[in-house]
Amino acid sequence: MTQTYFKAFGLGVVIGMRAMVGPALLSRRLAGTAPTKQPKTLLHSLTQPAVVTALEGVAAAEVVTDKFPGVPNRTIPFQFGGRMVSAAVCGAFLSQVEEGEIPLGAAAGAVGAIAGTLAFFRLRQWLTHSQGVADPVVALVEDALCIGGGWAIVNRVEPVAQPV
Repeated sequence: MTQTYFKAFGLGVVIGMRAMVGPALLSRRLAGTAPTKQPKTLLHSLTQPAVVTALEGVAAAEVVTDKFPGVPNRTIPFQFGGRMVSAAVCGAFLSQVEEGEIPLGAAAGAVGAIAGTLAFFRLRQWLTHSQGVADPVVALVEDALCIGGGWAIVNRVEPVAQPV
């Protein structure tokens, strides 16, 4: 059961890098485990094809817009809070499908988002300001870590409970 919370924490770290990549990846993973009939729960709604597509579109837009100058800093309260909420929800869903404790999964996800947001913000600042690495290069590497790491985490999710 502890592995469930490590996955939730890891997914939270991913969400700390890109707020919508984690929900999109988790939605895509869980979509293969749920029937497509009318949703009965919020978790089941996450698995619906239209929701999966919408989350993937928003995640893709986030990855692209992150490269634009003037994009708000991920540590401003609105951005930071949004990452924590996104990670808490994903951690709760992950725990629910693996029959873990939902509040613990939510907490693990939120703590992961705090760690990921702060660590990758500081790392990106250090690489761009102190080491002189071009910001778009750092952003692309961060994207690769985020998507690759997130994909590795969600592919280890083993649903026990059907999201119906």
